[in-house]
Amino acid sequence: MNVTNYIKLEFPSKSVNEGYARSAIAAFAAQLDPTLEELGDIRTAVSEAVTNAIVHAYPDDIGTIWLKARILEGDKLEIVVKDKGRGIADLKQAMEPLFTTGGEDRSGMGFTIMESFTDHLKVRSAPGKGTTVTMVRRIRRRRG
Repeated sequence: MNVTNYIKLEFPSKSVNEGYARSAIAAFAAQLDPTLEELGDIRTAVSEAVTNAIVHAYPDDIGTIWLKARILEGDKLEIVVKDKGRGIADLKQAMEPLFTTGGEDRSGMGFTIMESFTDHLKVRSAPGKGTTVTMVRRIRRRRG
């Protein structure tokens, strides 16, 4: 698959960096001329993925989050959020709506939201080794 442009970011798993990650991806995605709705969907999906890494991968310490984005042929935006945190013991269960290991203040809707705002969602995880979330969103070309 032909890659026309890409970015790679690395940052500590501090909650203040979630907004930075969301804004960086939105700025990168702007080259595809997305609608405001598409841009909002992308920002929300990234926010959920990064927040999951902050809350679940590194619950007791600060770790590293890697964020990668690529523009692929066919006007597709691929976003990868990776951590080397505690990983997910039961991925199938974690992908179920309303399931959470984050306590009462977490909704358990992170993966469901990511899935609904992207065209493709893939999650790989291993206990003790971390999690990689890959999302793809096609940006529809506007007529004009």
